[in-house]
Amino acid sequence: MAGKFWLSDRQWAAIAPLLPVNQPGTRRIDDRRVISGIVHMLRNGGRWQDCPACYGPPTTIYNRYHRWSGRGMGWHAGHPGPGHAGRDASDRQHHRQGAPLGRGRKRGATARP
Repeated sequence: MAGKFWLSDRQWAAIAPLLPVNQPGTRRIDDRRVISGIVHMLRNGGRWQDCPACYGPPTTIYNRYHRWSGRGMGWHAGHPGPGHAGRDASDRQHHRQGAPLGRGRKRGATARP
C-alpha cells in the first residue's frame, strides 16, 4: 500500500523479542501491524481515529501506544518501537518552567523589590 509505513523484517526481528507475550484476554491483533500503525501516526500526525484501517482498529493502535509508552517503551520518529530509549519525566516537564498561567502574582505598587 503506497504511502503506508510497514516495519521491515530486520526492524521486526529487533523489536519482536521486546514485546509482551501470553497476555490474557481476547486474541491479539498482529503486533507488527499495530506497531507499523503507531509509527505511521507518529510520522504523519493526525488524530488516532484517522489511522488507516490496514493497521487495525484505531482504538487498538492508540491503546497499545498509550500502554507501551506508560511502561517506558520509547517511541522516536524514525526509530520505532519498544525498547528504544525514550524521554523521561524531566523532559516532559521542562516546558513548564516558564511564566505561570492564569492568575499569577501581579507586579505593581505592592510588588516587593
